[in-house]
Amino acid sequence: MRTMIAGAFCAIAIVANANAAIREEPVAYTDGETAMKGFVVYDDAITAKRPGIVIVHEWWGITKHIHDEAQKFAEQGYTAFIADMFGDGKTVDNPKDANAISGSVMKNPTAMASRFNAARDQLARQASVDPQHVGAVGYCFGGAVVLNMARAGADLGAVAVFHALLGPNTPAPAPGTVKAKILILNGADDPFVKREQYDALKKDFDVAKADYRIIEYPGAVHAFTNPEATELGKKFNLPLRYDAKVDQEAEAEAAKFLAADLRK
Repeated sequence: MRTMIAGAFCAIAIVANANAAIREEPVAYTDGETAMKGFVVYDDAITAKRPGIVIVHEWWGITKHIHDEAQKFAEQGYTAFIADMFGDGKTVDNPKDANAISGSVMKNPTAMASRFNAARDQLARQASVDPQHVGAVGYCFGGAVVLNMARAGADLGAVAVFHALLGPNTPAPAPGTVKAKILILNGADDPFVKREQYDALKKDFDVAKADYRIIEYPGAVHAFTNPEATELGKKFNLPLRYDAKVDQEAEAEAAKFLAADLRK
């Protein structure tokens, strides 16, 4: 009898595990009068509330790479929300349009903050999220957005950015105003990021007494987390290159960093 009961429990567990999955659901929301199309990504096998992470995309928009990154964070036990920074889920397929649409956001800090905060609010409303433990992750353009939100004192526990552009679009933060802990994971040979930009960022964060760390990976250039980067670089003659080793190392650093703050 005990063997039969144990077997029954095992069977139930197997069925439950088979049915558990990473779920991705589209979320229609608005920023003022602008229609936004984001995605919430989570592990439905977890029943308790969990930390949330806002994920901000590259200058191409919400691509397969960003969906894949959100799934990785869901597998780590977070609820991820893919923010729509362009509106209406727009994506672009060439550098000219990418530069124009991402530039229109970066040149308008008020709109940038409004769109980010609209996504953060949607994440905090999700039934699976503990709204007291919310962080953010950004890639390239998205990294710049996340850093600017941290500079502006956004209500975030921790932020990690990958191959982020560093030019600031918000005023230098006053001492004590940066709430988030910050991790910057960049390629040491990324030609899009100048040494003087690192110097200016460090100066601002030091004056603000921010808790930040910068890791530069030798040999890595821009977009090292994106498996499609090498092909895109060749297609458009841009210094983009995927680096599997650096990608793995950087994502491991980010996982440790985010867990230390958001899971405490």
